[in-house]
This record gives sequence, structure tokens and C-alpha cells, in this order.
Amino acid sequence: MTTINTATETILAPLFINSNDLLNHWQGHRRVTRRVIEAFPEDELFNYSIGGMRPFAGLISEITSMSGPGVKGIATDEWTTINEMDHHTGKTEVNSKDALLMEWDRITDEINTFWAQIPTEKFQEVVLAFGQYEGEAYGIILYFIDNEIHHRAQGTVYLRSLGIEPPAFWNRD
Repeated sequence: MTTINTATETILAPLFINSNDLLNHWQGHRRVTRRVIEAFPEDELFNYSIGGMRPFAGLISEITSMSGPGVKGIATDEWTTINEMDHHTGKTEVNSKDALLMEWDRITDEINTFWAQIPTEKFQEVVLAFGQYEGEAYGIILYFIDNEIHHRAQGTVYLRSLGIEPPAFWNRD
């Protein structure tokens, strides 16, 4: 919402999309990303890379370390710091595809739980995400979505290079 101040009251103008529709849009992307994880052979998920990029499991670790805790931070103003997160190394404590998918599903539930606790006006508030990224909460959320799409695209390239047809990016059901 955009805040419009008048002499007597403050009016909140709606966003281009309501919060439920934004969540549904993001969850559609998360379903596609989950299918990309499922498409990987387990050994390649944790080891395969191209051009020095991290293995896909490491990219997924980055996504999960930001998205669930990020929505929780927006909802509660309780943030972990970037220094407490180990996602940029590509290392993950998860060591099987099943465990990675379970963590993905846990984070999806965390997003849904804390999203429901975010008041509409909070999306327009400036937050300091992870002690490092400052911006309106909706912009931080859009960054989480963009980051996921970016890393999913890397995973899609990995799959193609392995001779595996990736899931259709446009099928978000």
C-alpha cells in the first residue's frame, strides 16, 4: 500500500496485488522449484556444477535459508543475520534428496504460517532484512522470489546439461 497523508487522515492505497495473491504467486514458483529438485539424480544434486557454480543442493540451501526466515523476520521483526547463514558456501547439512525435499516442505509451511501473521500495512514498511538488506517488506519478498527463480534457472541448466528434461517453468500447479 502507498500511504497518502491528508490534513485529517492517512489513507493506504492498495498494492498492485494483494498479499494472498502474492503468496499464491510465490508458492506457484516454489512448486516448480520443488519439481526441479525432484528431477535431479541424487548424486548430481549435491555434486554436479558447471563453471564453478555451486551444486544445486547448495543453491536450494540459500533459498531456504532466506525465504522462510525472511518471512518470519517480516512478520515478527526477529531476524537472523547474514553472518549466521552459511548459504553462500554452497554447503548444506542436508545430505539426501528426501531430506532436502523435507526441508523444502518445512520452509513452505513456515512461509505460510508467518505470512498469515503479516498485517497488510507491514508490506509497505521499511525493514532491515538479515541485518543487511534495507527496503520495503514487499521489495524484500520480491527479492526472495527473484532469487529463487534465478537459482532454479541454474538448476534447469544443470538438468539440461545432464540430458534431463526439466519441469516446465510455466506450470505452477
